[in-house]
Amino acid sequence: MAFGWIDEQAEARRRAGLVRTLRPRPADSALLDLASNDYLGLAHHPEVTEGAARAARTWGGGSTGSRLVTGTTELHTELERELAAFCGFEAALVFSSGYAANLAAVTALGPHGSLIVSDAGNHASLIDGCRLARGERQVVGHADPEAVRKVLATRQGPAIVVSDTVFSVDGDRAPLAGLAEACREHGAGLVVDDAHGLGVLGDGGRGAPYAAGLAGASDVVVTATLSKSLGSQGGVVLGPARVIDHLVNAARTFIFDTGLAPAAAGAALAALRLLVREPERAARARAVAADLHARLTAAGLEAVRPDAAVVSVRAPSPEQAVRWAADCRTAGLAVGCFRPPSVPDGISRLRLTARADLSGTEIERAVRVIGETRP
Repeated sequence: MAFGWIDEQAEARRRAGLVRTLRPRPADSALLDLASNDYLGLAHHPEVTEGAARAARTWGGGSTGSRLVTGTTELHTELERELAAFCGFEAALVFSSGYAANLAAVTALGPHGSLIVSDAGNHASLIDGCRLARGERQVVGHADPEAVRKVLATRQGPAIVVSDTVFSVDGDRAPLAGLAEACREHGAGLVVDDAHGLGVLGDGGRGAPYAAGLAGASDVVVTATLSKSLGSQGGVVLGPARVIDHLVNAARTFIFDTGLAPAAAGAALAALRLLVREPERAARARAVAADLHARLTAAGLEAVRPDAAVVSVRAPSPEQAVRWAADCRTAGLAVGCFRPPSVPDGISRLRLTARADLSGTEIERAVRVIGETRP
């Protein structure tokens, strides 16, 4: 029977407690949201939603084609110019998603004959980029510049090191300075995904590479998403102009994909300008994360100290993590639930988003619900 094997896999997922289901959310929910990646609380900000609406009224509902045909509007180039200036890079290129941006950067910069060194804790989009790239892939231990250095020493020729800047599971920060030093010793490029750093880390939210003194470096390429701190949709690659030109000519997810919808570009641009005007939002997101962690650990929960705006709380098992998240929802709190295979270490946890717009009362309520529903 066609696709008969699907039933076997579905049963295996059920037995392991790993079944995933869609849960459509209403436009207006009474749940306290600590599950989204809206770190700065901008997704519903009036300036951001008006930016989306104005762009849709001006440019239409879709971009109408790939970026190289009709999918590049003046709005796209304006967004790229301001993103590059804000993050401190020479040039930027906007994609339809952060996933597409990561696939583009890794595949186009890891061609046949090159070496790709990838952190074991990287996001699935970076992992898939490494798998699709034609270069040889080597996975190294998590956040370990010395391991990177040892692998780079075994090869001559082109090489890139690929890492998240802030890892999405526990919210820990990559040792960017150490990685950059290892790369420079061996003439390798550094490609980092700042999805969870942009808008949270660095001066006014300019990102983890900016905070590490790597912004604008000729051997550093940064990817990011517009769907987290900027409350919109899409992705971006930032780096030297010659790298961006190469992506325009070689990155398949740029050449063959429909361009980012104008409404998403308009929303992202409005959010970026709002962040420039209100840089304190970045520091507030970090402060909320620190407060969440302190209260959770004081309540006897095993929470990982956050380096940015992600706070994770360990759960005893996948099944108990799912039940815990469901019980939180019943009590009025939405939290993320990360289980294998989404977690590289096999440890299930609740994942909390420390949004800049959370009040002290809301933080207290969240911690109380998590504590009262613990397995």
